[in-house]
Amino acid sequence: MATDVCAVCGKPLAARAGRTGRGSVYCSAACRQKAYRERRQPPSLTVQGLIDDIGRQAGRLAPRPTDALYSTVTELSESVARLRRVARTVRETTQDTQGPQDTGDSVTPTPVTQLTETDFGALTEQYRREIQVHCYRMTGSYDEAEDLVQETFLRAWRARDGFRGRASARTWLYRIATNACLDLLRRTARRPQRYEPVPGMNHGEGEPPARITWLQPYPDDELPVADSELPETATVSRETLELVLLAAIQHLPARQRAALILRDALGLTAAETAEAMETSVASVNSALQRARPTLRAHLPRERSDWRPAEPTEAQQAVLERYMAAVERLDLDAMTALLAEDVVLTMPPNPFWFTGRDALVDFVRVSLDPASPAFLGHWRSLPARANGQLAVGNYVRRPGTSVYRAQVLDVLRFDTRGRGDRIVEITSFEPHLFPAFGLPLRL
Repeated sequence: MATDVCAVCGKPLAARAGRTGRGSVYCSAACRQKAYRERRQPPSLTVQGLIDDIGRQAGRLAPRPTDALYSTVTELSESVARLRRVARTVRETTQDTQGPQDTGDSVTPTPVTQLTETDFGALTEQYRREIQVHCYRMTGSYDEAEDLVQETFLRAWRARDGFRGRASARTWLYRIATNACLDLLRRTARRPQRYEPVPGMNHGEGEPPARITWLQPYPDDELPVADSELPETATVSRETLELVLLAAIQHLPARQRAALILRDALGLTAAETAEAMETSVASVNSALQRARPTLRAHLPRERSDWRPAEPTEAQQAVLERYMAAVERLDLDAMTALLAEDVVLTMPPNPFWFTGRDALVDFVRVSLDPASPAFLGHWRSLPARANGQLAVGNYVRRPGTSVYRAQVLDVLRFDTRGRGDRIVEITSFEPHLFPAFGLPLRL
């Protein structure tokens, strides 16, 4: 049914005297753009939608049946956490930009396409996870990725007047995030080095691996949830997050790295990549021509691309035997699960081992209760990191009763044979356990 007021702002529509055909329901292009954005954004991605969802979920709470209670409480806690992140973003961005321009005394009406604080909070929450994955790919560091997400949103808030809905909000945020990452990489100017021998330590006969002190794992549970209606969510798949790939990417100069990730991981066109990097298409293509061979040179010999398979049942069984062997202090059982050329690194620590014999020699004294260097008794919990199987290891030191988080091992398996031998262990310090849903104490 025809109406004589705008569906967005409520202002009167222009008279249609003598004109035929379908009448507009918006008074301006600005109102039409705002309505389009609101249609594209599901209700749960608005602040009011989140609040309404929390109310509905709370209304369904009942003590029984227990399975239903658990499911509803889990859903409610996730919604509350999401709303808390939106509120935090709103608070941080508005505090960052408070000043004379924010006094509320302006006589100029706010344009309908300008993002309000709550609109902005909902928008950034919608893209938070994939922007964080992008920053992680660029830096290889989970901690830095978290910081860069906040920096991206602060920059976006300051530049919100330049966003009028003419471009995709996703593309807009990726451009800001890419430049925030490039600024960080220019400031740090860090490059991978080679591990050096530690006096008195048997490192094995193999070549020292690359030492990337800032490398950290990324929890699978924090990856964006795939949406069959949003093809771009495939770009954040586990396939482009494997640790061996992340390590190889760190060898690329910053702009080559950005071009490779935007084109090959995110699937942007050359023109979109050039826009995000604020450069020319020719520069993007040139950067890619140099980046791709360098990347292949730093991948394992058996991997000519960056598409690992999902962990198999055989590999899952190896993980379970690995955890059981550690808990039993069974060095022989653990040794049987390792490939002969296994590599162990411990970023950011200087310890490294190439070859099964060197690794076992290092571990033996800490697992032997008769040794003066006996570390204690162990327990393990499974985890997933970078699309790979991982295990959180806890140790109860002699004379204590609590198992404390000790090390997170991310495992890579042999893909040349049956795939049931561990060829690489990357061991990380325990401060990231909570990000993987692992407690710090058992």
